[in-house]
Amino acid sequence: MMTIDHTVLKGRLKSLLFLMVLMVLVACGSRKKTVSTSTAARTAMAMSNLKSKPLYRFITDWTGVRYRLGGLDKRGVDCSGFAFLLQKNIYGNELPRRSSDQATVIRTKSVSQLKEGDLIFFSFGGGAVDHVGVYLNNNYFVHASTTRGVVVDDLNLPAYQRALVKAGSIKN
Repeated sequence: MMTIDHTVLKGRLKSLLFLMVLMVLVACGSRKKTVSTSTAARTAMAMSNLKSKPLYRFITDWTGVRYRLGGLDKRGVDCSGFAFLLQKNIYGNELPRRSSDQATVIRTKSVSQLKEGDLIFFSFGGGAVDHVGVYLNNNYFVHASTTRGVVVDDLNLPAYQRALVKAGSIKN
């Protein structure tokens, strides 16, 4: 009959577990964020299809500005602050400062009826509006992402489809 040395077995299991964890960490750490050529091309197309050149310049000027809760300048801006500044500077519209309050001053439309400059509201936390973006065209919108700063994104992405709660134009 063969005897098992539990100390050796424990050591080997620990080593194996350590190697597995190390492989997972190395694999995750080596992944780079990539944007497919088609996504980049569609984003560029959405930007080039803008009717308003001042809007194009505004978005280009703000793209990449980091997210900062409560921020209203190039040192950092949050989603409602970005929508607030864009509407004021490009369209001369006054908006409340918070996204949930901004959602109360729009005339609701379906996504298929949206026009350049309309607002899109999301609820990522469930229930109340907690995010806002500005519609561009062809289901693209610009917003201040908490992880990527000011970016143009595709409204067709599942995360946005699940969280979309309201869209429309500002009531005049």
